[in-house]
Amino acid sequence: MTKTGGRPRGFDRDAALERALTEFWQYGYEATSIASLTSAMGINPPSLYGAFGDKRKLFTEAVRHYGQTYGAFGGRALAEEETAHAAVRRLLHEAAQEYTDPGHPPGCMVITAATNCTPAAEDVKAELRTLREASKHAIREKILADQRAGHLAASVDAAALAMFYAAALQGMSTQACDGAGRSDLERLADIAMTAWPS
Repeated sequence: MTKTGGRPRGFDRDAALERALTEFWQYGYEATSIASLTSAMGINPPSLYGAFGDKRKLFTEAVRHYGQTYGAFGGRALAEEETAHAAVRRLLHEAAQEYTDPGHPPGCMVITAATNCTPAAEDVKAELRTLREASKHAIREKILADQRAGHLAASVDAAALAMFYAAALQGMSTQACDGAGRSDLERLADIAMTAWPS
């Protein structure tokens, strides 16, 4: 048992956050209610508000946790591979594995959690859109680095190529949500890589 503000809190905050993440990932931001969150997290509403603030703040924390865990493979691929081609190939294949892992909801939370939101949740859509744009920008920067190093022709449209592979990832997420398996997405990844400029 831990304490917050001097008061005992009888639950594991990290475990509760993980369960909240799964709810948001499975059902999306707006369809996930406080009642479903507290049920999944095994806590009551006052404990949720005391530990996380409110549903909106909890969502942002869950998204951050997602990026540090399930979604971290993308940043690792871009950072660890020497060339953009190798990084994007690894990114797509690891997405095929991650998006279809039976241990959690299918697809990518950053892509799916605010697909259909009312204007009241426009800030949630904007938050996730910003994260997707940052991922696309990171791919573009890796491509530009290849061009500067002479691995890729200067005539290649880096922004369009990055957008193409970002779209491939989004499509893979949707396909996973529709029931596509890992081998299906790996074949898709291989086909997507044939579009890489020679």
